[in-house]
Amino acid sequence: MSKATYTRLAALSLIWGSVFLWIKIAGYGFSPVQMVLIRLALGAVVILAIGYAKGLRLPREAATWGHLTVAALLGNAIPWTLYAEGEIDGSSSVAAVVNGSAPIWTLAAALLLGQEKKVSGFRAGGVLLGLGGTALIASPWNSTSAGTGWSILCFVLGSISFGASFAYMGKYLVGRGIPPLMLAGGQLGAATVLLLVAFPFLGLQAVTWRTDSVISVLVLGVVCTGFAALLNFELIIKDGPTVASTVTYLMTAVAVVLGAVVLSEPLGWTVWLGAVAVLAATGLLRRKPRPTPEPVSEPTPVPTAGAEGDAGPGPASGDGSASGDGSASKPGAASVPSAAAVE
Repeated sequence: MSKATYTRLAALSLIWGSVFLWIKIAGYGFSPVQMVLIRLALGAVVILAIGYAKGLRLPREAATWGHLTVAALLGNAIPWTLYAEGEIDGSSSVAAVVNGSAPIWTLAAALLLGQEKKVSGFRAGGVLLGLGGTALIASPWNSTSAGTGWSILCFVLGSISFGASFAYMGKYLVGRGIPPLMLAGGQLGAATVLLLVAFPFLGLQAVTWRTDSVISVLVLGVVCTGFAALLNFELIIKDGPTVASTVTYLMTAVAVVLGAVVLSEPLGWTVWLGAVAVLAATGLLRRKPRPTPEPVSEPTPVPTAGAEGDAGPGPASGDGSASGDGSASKPGAASVPSAAAVE
């Protein structure tokens, strides 16, 4: 990889890895709904401003906005609020590690939506390993586990919702000609509206005006949500989705280190072992199956001159193939996009 690639990868890993630290600090002054509403609104403004400056436009179809609203609920409104709620009494490091289990729930949702027909041995092993790692982090049998039962439940439910959103977007939004930047901006805009609806019921707590909390919520919105999305798209376009997907591992490591160094969060052996298991599971779930080799067929006889339309029954005739590239004989070949490609 080039020096520029390393720079982009390190910058995005640091920005996204610090999200859970900023959530923890912002929570000292803002309620979860207040924090997430500000974050969503700022992120939407940044992304849409960049998109419109590039000459891009939001979709207009009502059906698309319906899907964007569901994706916003699953991928932003619910998980971000749950992470913020969980970090009131829970650890930012544990939140980051449990968030790493999202690919497990993406696969489960893809199976329910019919996007995945079968699961390979590697991916099945990844699911079991990830679930085991999550159980180790929660350690319900240990009274000194790294968080309250409520905080762990919030993290796990947030991760399930977050993972399911990728499968939903893969089925209903990706591949419809919508520029990814406007897809992200539209989703954040829809999530902002959802939080505005919830605000009168869940967001009227008194704000504690602390400088560190105000700075944290601004960084969450402008940098971690807005500019990070642009950096992620640039990484995918210039360096490829495989390189971009490594952010999943790096951001988790960054979050754990920041939680321990900045917030002095204690991490027992169950958290460390669970983190290793979750990251290993993510690697197995992202493993691409080997392509099935195409059977070698006999060459099609070339018709003689003047015999157009009178060719004999060669190996390719009468089999219903519509094209010569084999695409017609591979129904269902499309797969769920990776998280990095959707975000």
